[in-house]
Amino acid sequence: MTQQRRLTRIAGLLVVPAAAALVLAGCSGSGSGSGDGNADSFTFTFATSNNLESPYEALAKAYMEANPDITITTNPTPNDKYGETIRTQFQAGNASDVVQTTPGSGDARGLVPLAEAGFLEPLGDTATSLVPSGSEPLFEIDGKTYGQPMDFTIGAVVASMGTAAQNGIDEWPTTMDQFYAECETLTGQGKSMLALAGAAGPNAGLTAQGIAATRVYEVEPDFNAERAAGDTTFAESTGWKDALQTIIDLKDRGCFQPGAEGGGFDAITNGLAQGTSIGSFIPSGSAVEIASAAPAEANFKVQPFPAAKGEKPFVLASSNYTISINAKSEKKDAAAAFVEWLSTPEAQEKYYEVSGLLPISEYKNLDLSDTIYSPIDDILAEGSYTTLPNNVWPNPAVYEALQVGVQGLLTGQTQIDQVLQNMDNAWGE
Repeated sequence: MTQQRRLTRIAGLLVVPAAAALVLAGCSGSGSGSGDGNADSFTFTFATSNNLESPYEALAKAYMEANPDITITTNPTPNDKYGETIRTQFQAGNASDVVQTTPGSGDARGLVPLAEAGFLEPLGDTATSLVPSGSEPLFEIDGKTYGQPMDFTIGAVVASMGTAAQNGIDEWPTTMDQFYAECETLTGQGKSMLALAGAAGPNAGLTAQGIAATRVYEVEPDFNAERAAGDTTFAESTGWKDALQTIIDLKDRGCFQPGAEGGGFDAITNGLAQGTSIGSFIPSGSAVEIASAAPAEANFKVQPFPAAKGEKPFVLASSNYTISINAKSEKKDAAAAFVEWLSTPEAQEKYYEVSGLLPISEYKNLDLSDTIYSPIDDILAEGSYTTLPNNVWPNPAVYEALQVGVQGLLTGQTQIDQVLQNMDNAWGE
């Protein structure tokens, strides 16, 4: 298959709904042995947010179909506790042979601290070649790559424009005044502009980061570097204060569904699929999975959240999901063969068919004009995006402080200044 045919095929997959897992933004354990004792069999752990088939499950099945002598024992693990679960498994010596991780240090499943702790095996040249230019510190230590990127994920609002049109919203709002006006109209109809899984830390944290894209990183693109150098703090940042105040304002103006502070991931899935909410801050690929449970006219699109004070639209965009190999695995050769296969056109097409996420190797070459990404095509072309901030933060405690802080803001149990101070305190942990 030629490169152009692969690009056309993958671009087409972004339009067609397919059953997939809702990767909202990532409890069983296993040992490093195989499921059936075969020399080439191995185990594979990944995060999941519901009981639908994960893209990683689909990849494992495809690999076993192509290699009938191999058995992959899969261990889907709840997303909200995934990082803590795999770290406990690594420490206990019973982690799977192949493990889903994330770039950088700012998440509990971040590959950098896992590699520094000796839990991960260095990968080969293929994984290194897939690392986005300039992102090497998020994937490598001392020139060795410890996670193979799987995607180029957009962090914005996944919105059903079909549901919006049915409720009198013909165009996506581009200012906060327009956004709040639509929230108030929908509230009167018993619906909401946004669905929020407030009780799920990852969604609370992703929502805050998505809003911070314009409030912080469009205005201060070097904020993370300045925070690392000690030249600024979260508590001193006007942009971060504005981002968190926006969350409070969204709640007060009825933009979230009733009871959003106690909502789980099902609040997002059900709200968007059933048309009671227009959109949600979820990874872009989630549109494909939700579309499989929604009416054909739902017409999901990835939309930028309105910028503040006239700034231009700005989104989060980066490789957010990686695959790593357990350093203590007794099946490293079999695991490495599988990870290598994940980079092939066959595996890439399968992954993007069921996940809807942009391909890490080809996203810059795709024509997105007729896909779910059409509203942000120009934004990506202009480079108006930043890496998911918590990938760059020095430890998971900073992101944990943000998640818990947002939940406290939703319930009224904490204040913005305290949230930001807690993030600063966690930076040094």
